[in-house]
Amino acid sequence: MATTDPVCVLGGGVAGLACAAALAQTGRRVTLLEQASALTEVGAGLQIAPNGGRVLDALGAAPPALESRAVHLIDGPSGRSLIRMPLGPGFRFIHRADLIAELERTARAEGVEILLGCHVDRVDAGRLIADGREMAFDHLVGADGARGAARRFVAPDHFSRFTGQVAWRTLVPAPDDWPLEAQVHVGPGRHLVLYPLREGRLLNIVAVEERSDWVAEGWSQRDDPANLRAAFDGYAPFIRELLARVETVHLWGLMDHGAVPAWHRNGVTLIGDAAHPTLPFLAQGANLALEDAWTLAHALDDPTAWEAARRPRVERALMAARANAANYHLSGPRKTLAHLVLRLVAGVAPGAMLKRYDWLYDHDVTA
Repeated sequence: MATTDPVCVLGGGVAGLACAAALAQTGRRVTLLEQASALTEVGAGLQIAPNGGRVLDALGAAPPALESRAVHLIDGPSGRSLIRMPLGPGFRFIHRADLIAELERTARAEGVEILLGCHVDRVDAGRLIADGREMAFDHLVGADGARGAARRFVAPDHFSRFTGQVAWRTLVPAPDDWPLEAQVHVGPGRHLVLYPLREGRLLNIVAVEERSDWVAEGWSQRDDPANLRAAFDGYAPFIRELLARVETVHLWGLMDHGAVPAWHRNGVTLIGDAAHPTLPFLAQGANLALEDAWTLAHALDDPTAWEAARRPRVERALMAARANAANYHLSGPRKTLAHLVLRLVAGVAPGAMLKRYDWLYDHDVTA
């Protein structure tokens, strides 16, 4: 039965907008608070898998996207193909700004009130303080990230650790006829992910390097492109030529937060990065956020049961992402053996490697 109980959502990212739209579709009166003055995103790509795409479809959100047809593992230093794993339908490449714009349109069309430029100072049981004003709520969904006010209220003592890895993110014009695939160029202590965006005009680059020194976590730290080029100087000429085109790059330290011990406290429920920031080695951050958004919207009156049902799947995905990080950075005899196995599998059953993720991609939270 539809209800008119008011709900407040903090955060205008993927999780917050999707949850606000889904809540409104169930009949809730929803207000979304976002501290930015506009719902814009820095240039970056997302890989949407079928499990996340089913939520977009159920919401009626259709951002412009490219079909992803394969994951292609390549030895970075030599440029030699290791295995190209074909993908079934439902895998998409989407520019983050395009997804945010479409989710905003969807939420507004469902009647969600979106308040921009609203800085939340503190969250408490049944109320929040925003720009010095007190606002009451019956339910609050915290989708404002790992350093947001909702997380500070629900899990104030949960801390993260530096993984010993940093990541650069940038966009460059795509070479002609770039394939519809995500390429992962692997190598000792570092790897690089490439895939096309926006009708193939842009190429999204995410590059990861192991290092002992820590950099500030976040997306806003600029870095000198020369540092990125130096990190991959030993890679194949094609990669070095591609990185020579980089003009602007952002760098951030990868932090392992894990899932916070509890996602709910006194009417406040965390979703997405506020509850379980995900390392980028399985391309599931946005997908898990979309799953959170849909499932919580349909279980908001019993968030404790929602968390109990949801947590095992999320924690399994977090563990799988951690494992991929190690597999991409092998060196010495382990690398030689692993690459031999990949080439053997590629000649017999190239799709077999991805079957181990059927539990992730085949799941439909909207069913």
